[in-house]
Formats: sequence, C-alpha cells, structure tokens
Amino acid sequence: MTIKYPRILLKLSGEALMGEDSYGINTGVLDFVATEIKHIVNLGVQPGLVIGAGNIFRGVAGASKGMDRTTADNMGMLATVMNSLALQDALERAGVDTRVQSAIPMQSVCEPYIRRRATRHLEKGRAVIFAAGTGNPYFTTDSAGVLRALEIDADVIIKATKVDGVYDKDPVKFSDAIKYERLSYDEVLTRDLRVMDAAGIALAKEDAKPILVMNMTVSGNIKKAVLGEQVGTLITS
Repeated sequence: MTIKYPRILLKLSGEALMGEDSYGINTGVLDFVATEIKHIVNLGVQPGLVIGAGNIFRGVAGASKGMDRTTADNMGMLATVMNSLALQDALERAGVDTRVQSAIPMQSVCEPYIRRRATRHLEKGRAVIFAAGTGNPYFTTDSAGVLRALEIDADVIIKATKVDGVYDKDPVKFSDAIKYERLSYDEVLTRDLRVMDAAGIALAKEDAKPILVMNMTVSGNIKKAVLGEQVGTLITS
C-alpha cells in the first residue's frame, strides 16, 4: 500500500465539531474524527492538525458586534485551545499518542509551539494539534493551517468540510452546481471560491503546497486521500 502523502496538515472547522448541535462540542463527532485519524496513523501517516473555533467563539463575529477586534480574536484563539484539548482527549482514548502545542504559551495545559519539537513528535508517530492559530490577531485558522503546514513541511493541506469538494456555487442551494476536481491557486482567487481566506491561498501558492478539499463526514475518505485516490478537489499550481 503506497502512501502518497506521508505527512499531512488536517484543517478542521470548529463548526464540524458541533455535529447536529447548535453550538459546543459533540463527543460523537470527536470520536468519529479520532477514529478516522487513527486509521491513517496506523498506516504510518504523520498528522498535524489545526482546528477553528466557530463552534465556541468567532473573533470576526465578535468584532462585528462592537468588540475590539484584537480582543475578539484573542478570545477566538483561546477557544481553539479548548477544541484542541477535546480532540486530544478523543485521540488518546482511541489509542493515538497526541500532543497539543499552543501559539499562546500556557504550559499548565499544553506545550508551547516549537517547530523542531513538533516535527520530532510527528517522526515518533504522534499526532500534533496546533492550537491558538498563529498567536496573532487578524489571522484566521485557515492561514494558521497553511503556515504550520509549511513549517512542518507537510506534503498536503487537507481542508475537511461537509461537502465533497469545491463547487462553482453552493451545492446545497443549487442543484446545477458544478464540482471542480482540480483548480489552480489563481482560479480559486479570481473566481472568489472561498475555499479558505485569500491570505492562506496566497501563502500556499508561494510554496506550491497542494490543498485538498474533501468531505470529512464520510468514513474512509481521509484514508483514500492520503493514498492518493480521487477524493474531493485538489488545488495546485
């Protein structure tokens, strides 16, 4: 069995952790995600993970309601630490040795982010969850995901969503929506496809780091992705 992507950066949205709930963390979803990650760890894949915080608090939303943007973004970054600790717990219950590294130091609950230590954990077969975004306001967790992927030299960035790839319009609202199997970074930007924020796409383009957008809710999809099977939409140069 040939692994196409031995080291990955998996970007999960905070909303994905809600499941069918209206907010918070659904433990059933956590267990499902942990099991899917365990399957690829057993293959020898080294997973880094970045999780958003939309299920708890989104900085942009707070700022739009009158909060100071820096304060709101700091709250959002702290919320990602909560999600990261929850996923770490689920992964370790599934038998996957896991470390959480935070860009905002909080040694009593997790490690500080140190690139060399992170890559060493990955080499030892541990999953590494990168929490607190980049540690800076005004940057989304999408940008943080791309940045960490570049720093750990991941072979691919996997953007986990609830749809099976990138479409020209919302497939939930439009039955005639067309799915793209491949796109270039420039096409994503010029067509305003909103795969992730423009800063993240530009950063990936600069280093020619491929982005795979796929449906994480389907069991076995992430395993197919790392083996190089056709899943979702691949964005490359």
